[in-house]
Amino acid sequence: MQVDNDKNYLLKAIDAFPHRMVVISSDYRVLAARGHLNATPDAAVVGRLCHEVFFHRPDPCADCAVKTVWETRQPAWSHRRDEISGAEKVSCLYAYPLLSDGVIEAVVSMELDLPPRTRVEEQLQRSNALLRNLITSAVDGVIAADRKGKVIIFNDAAAEIFGYTVTEALDHLDVRNIYPDRMEREVMRQLRNDAHGGRGKLRSYQVDVLHRDGSRIPINLNAAIVYEGHTEVASIGFFHDMRDTLRMKKELEKTQLQLLQAEKMASLGKLAAGVAHQLNNPLSGVVLFTKLVLEDYELPSGAAEDLGRVLNDAERCRETVKELLEFTRQTRHLMRAHDVNQAISRTLFLLKNQALFQDITIETAFDPRLPTVHSDIQQMNHLFMNIILNAAQAMSGRGRLTIRTAYAPESGCARIEIADTGPGIPPEVLPHIFEPFFTTKDEGQGTGLGLSLVYGIVENHGGRIKAFNQPEQGAVFVIELPITPRADGDRSREQET
Repeated sequence: MQVDNDKNYLLKAIDAFPHRMVVISSDYRVLAARGHLNATPDAAVVGRLCHEVFFHRPDPCADCAVKTVWETRQPAWSHRRDEISGAEKVSCLYAYPLLSDGVIEAVVSMELDLPPRTRVEEQLQRSNALLRNLITSAVDGVIAADRKGKVIIFNDAAAEIFGYTVTEALDHLDVRNIYPDRMEREVMRQLRNDAHGGRGKLRSYQVDVLHRDGSRIPINLNAAIVYEGHTEVASIGFFHDMRDTLRMKKELEKTQLQLLQAEKMASLGKLAAGVAHQLNNPLSGVVLFTKLVLEDYELPSGAAEDLGRVLNDAERCRETVKELLEFTRQTRHLMRAHDVNQAISRTLFLLKNQALFQDITIETAFDPRLPTVHSDIQQMNHLFMNIILNAAQAMSGRGRLTIRTAYAPESGCARIEIADTGPGIPPEVLPHIFEPFFTTKDEGQGTGLGLSLVYGIVENHGGRIKAFNQPEQGAVFVIELPITPRADGDRSREQET
């Protein structure tokens, strides 16, 4: 009697079930059905293929729960969306096996209408996944933290900037530790006032942050406070690494300064050339008339000797003027083969009689077999002039200057070595001597552009320059210039001064 009651209750429960329930065979034919399909009676679907009756398909569905049950002997779900655009209903077909002594006799399929909340949750999950992808793919570092400083968002770009892995940051990093000198307090203070975009917002704020190794990184920060109502619950920042931007800006400034210096040198060259021409004319007169007096008049030996000294000194002045004109000659620059030994000799000729060099012993060892160097001779003159003057100033006008040239066949370069006996270059200064504006001279004694221009000239010629201290005393500059023209040919073109 109890068994009959149980069966009756089960049948009533099946009859009361508001959705379709179907029993399906292994060949997908409907063996029994409960629940009308549109206006079709249950009996009208028995014996027909389920995919034809329910989905109007000639073959079983790709995501068929019934098929999965037959293959796995386990219950299965099949999620499908209505084909009607914007439909609210999401149907999930659930199927489970009917077993008899461990053998599947048939599969029961039930269609359930999920409540709207499930659809909303699915959409929310998709939106969250899209948001995560956007944050992860952002080119700027994105970091969010709760009010206690615990990092809750840390994308891949932030990992590149700060040196932490994403996992390390999310598990252990306190956001306050990325700022030096407790700068996080200033950042939050700026966020809470209206000076940078309104309360709770911070736009284009320049700040340094700390890399994992302790080095500082310049950052352009955009940040915001996250509110729930009027309560602060978190903060988020977008960190734009400024290192590349600042480096390009520095290189641009360096180029501009070199152009200004080049213009200045060109102006000085024109002035020196003008002065040299003005000196050359009276000197020619002095030489001419001295020779005439010596030739046309019988003079006492003392007077003749005195006029001979005048003639020698005048000739010496003319040679100096000639070299100065050659040194400052304003022509179109042409890259061609030049004798480096001769360029250094010309520079020494102009410098060695100056007061700064009176107590400096100059020693030269020029390789007579040194091949010519494909170069711009005026730039070579400026190159050697700068280094030799720096060496003389480093020795305070007293010491020994040694200049050697040699051919380095292994590198195909002319090697020029300029050494002095000054105090040398301090170790902390040595890495910076070729940087623009870096100078150890007192204010007004130098611009800090000399060696940076030297470096630029050597680099433009495809060469190398280095500086180091001698073990005993003094500094050494070693320049290597290629003998043959550079392959790119960029420097083979004429350039206006």
